[in-house]
Amino acid sequence: MRKRRGRGHQFGFGEFRVGRRHIHEDRRSRRVFEHGDLRFLILQLIAEGPRHGYELIKSIEEKLGGSYSPSPGVIYPTLTLLEDLRYATVSTGDGNRKCYAITRDGLAHLDANKASVKEVFKRIAAARATPTTDPPPQTVRAMENLRVALSLRLTRGPLTEQQIRTVAAAIDAAAAAVERS
Repeated sequence: MRKRRGRGHQFGFGEFRVGRRHIHEDRRSRRVFEHGDLRFLILQLIAEGPRHGYELIKSIEEKLGGSYSPSPGVIYPTLTLLEDLRYATVSTGDGNRKCYAITRDGLAHLDANKASVKEVFKRIAAARATPTTDPPPQTVRAMENLRVALSLRLTRGPLTEQQIRTVAAAIDAAAAAVERS
């Protein structure tokens, strides 16, 4: 695992690899998502019911048992592509959130590629069943969120004594909760 150093290192998080990795069934085999497979997965999920991008991220993470969580930088461009291909439509519902639904063309595309879709879900099942020693992506994401929040707050200007106590207490409480888990 490549160590990452940078701004996060000043907060003690620099030793963790932050970012996404490709899912492997094992180190010698193919990726779970080959070129175009994520499109099939997303189409299948929105065929089950319209979803927001964040809901798709969470659904994919759940399907893979937490071993992979796609980033918004992967999901949203794929959704835009599906919309451009006329396989999905987008509507705005609550607030500015975009909700994606499958079209007739999208359903036809899934139907024409049943074997490929089935293979994607087969690899997902295999990846879910394969134990990993990597930290769960949910915890990596949470650590990165804390690192970013701290960095943003500390670059906004000096903290008052009360703010220092509040931030330290929040971090201490989180550390205690992690130790108890």
